[in-house]
Amino acid sequence: MTIGIDIGGSTTKIIGIRSGKIVKPITVEANDPVASASGALGKFLNENKIGFGDIEKLMVTGVGASFLGESLLGLPIKKLDEFRAIGSGGLFLSGLKKAVIVSMGTGTAYVKAHGTCIKHLGGTGVGGGTITGLSKIMANISNVDNILEAAEQGRLRNVDLSVGDISPSDIGMLPSSITASNFGKLNDQANKNDLCRGILNMVFQVVGMMAIFAARTENDNDIVLTGKLVDTPIAKKTFRSLEKMYRVKFHLPEHAAYCTAIGAAINDTSGL
Repeated sequence: MTIGIDIGGSTTKIIGIRSGKIVKPITVEANDPVASASGALGKFLNENKIGFGDIEKLMVTGVGASFLGESLLGLPIKKLDEFRAIGSGGLFLSGLKKAVIVSMGTGTAYVKAHGTCIKHLGGTGVGGGTITGLSKIMANISNVDNILEAAEQGRLRNVDLSVGDISPSDIGMLPSSITASNFGKLNDQANKNDLCRGILNMVFQVVGMMAIFAARTENDNDIVLTGKLVDTPIAKKTFRSLEKMYRVKFHLPEHAAYCTAIGAAINDTSGL
C-alpha cells in the first residue's frame, strides 16, 4: 500500500492506495503539523487494521509537509510539491486526461493538469477561511456545519442585488436571477441565515468564475472541483448555474476532499 498525507492549514487528510483502489480516508484537525500527521497516520492504520509492514511508500504533501523530518512514526517519507499532487489527484479522480483543477481549502488554488504537464496557474485567498471568518463576524457562527445549516434556510433576496432588481429583462447571457452585486441589497430584514447564505454564494461565485477564467486561458472546458465545501448543496447549485451560462463542465468527483492526498499517494507510482 502507498499512503498519501496532505497537511493543510486547518486539517490533515490521509488516504491509502492499494492495487489502484482507495482505502478508507480520514481527516484530523491540523493545529500542529507534526502532531496531526502522526495522529492521522496512527488513526488511519488502526481504523483500517493495517500494519507498518503493509506500507510500501509514505508520501507527504501540503503546506505543513516542510515541518516534517525524514520519517514519520519511524517510517521513511517522501515529500511532493503540493500543486503536482493537486493536479495528479484531480486527473485520477475525474478520469480526465486534461483539465483545470480547483483546490478549495482555506484559500483556493488553480492548477493546470494536461497529462504530465502540471502547472500552478495562481490562486485566491477567497475560500473556506473566508466563509468561517465572515460568518463569525457577521452572524456569530464559526462552525462550518452550523454555517451550512443556517445558509440552507437563508434568502438571497435579502442580501444580494440581482440582475432582475436593476433590469426588467435579461442582460445579454445573464438571466434575471443571477447576482449583480454580492451584498448589494442587504436590508434590515436580513437575519443570520440570510447572511450565511450570502457569504457562501459570494465565495462559491468567486471560486467558480476564477476557475472559468483559468479554463478559458488554458483552452479547457473541463474543471475539476476539489475540497470539502465544493460538495455541498449550495456549492453545487452555484456551480451548475455558472456551468450553464458559460458552457464549461464542472466535475465533482467522489473523494474530492482528499484530492491532494490521493495525488501524493499515486504520484510516485502512476507515472504522472
